[in-house]
Amino acid sequence: MKRSTAVVLVVVVVVLFLVFASIGMYISSRNKMVTLNETVKSDWAQVDVVLQRRADLIPNLVETVKGYAAQEQTVYDDIAKARSSLLNANTPADKIAANGQLDGALGRLLLIVENYPQLKSNENFLQLQDELAGTENRIAVERKRYDDALMAYNTYIGLFPNNIFAGWAGFQRNNAYFAASEASREVPKVQFPGPNR
Repeated sequence: MKRSTAVVLVVVVVVLFLVFASIGMYISSRNKMVTLNETVKSDWAQVDVVLQRRADLIPNLVETVKGYAAQEQTVYDDIAKARSSLLNANTPADKIAANGQLDGALGRLLLIVENYPQLKSNENFLQLQDELAGTENRIAVERKRYDDALMAYNTYIGLFPNNIFAGWAGFQRNNAYFAASEASREVPKVQFPGPNR
């Protein structure tokens, strides 16, 4: 009887050890998921701040350009709609999509500027353009930081056994990555004027 009691005791100890080890692994994994998820949220907040800064600069830039190129109303309307979409977007995915629209509209605005040499020498416009360029650089840095945090989170919750623990704890994959817009993937067409005949 003593031998069977010892075997049962060893089995109970092993089972308890496995249970406590599993609980410890779950707690550790869940804490790491919380930390990574909070990093994603924090990095998204930084992206949101710089997107808002750019959205705040745009009306001044548009008004300056309007003073020289009032007839380009379609572009101004596109910028206003895209900016409104960005400001009214609630989720990261919606803001990313609205940001893509705004990128395209701003690109068209900057093409208009090429047709107005006097605008390119306007001090107010140059200052706004510099601020916008600095903001675009900040956006690029914050987008990269956000995408890296999102990748770390998604990778961690996708690994075994974290994927099981993530399911138990309610953590899900987040696919709200920034991606290059379709317009940026097109090869620009460069045409040089032909020889005068």
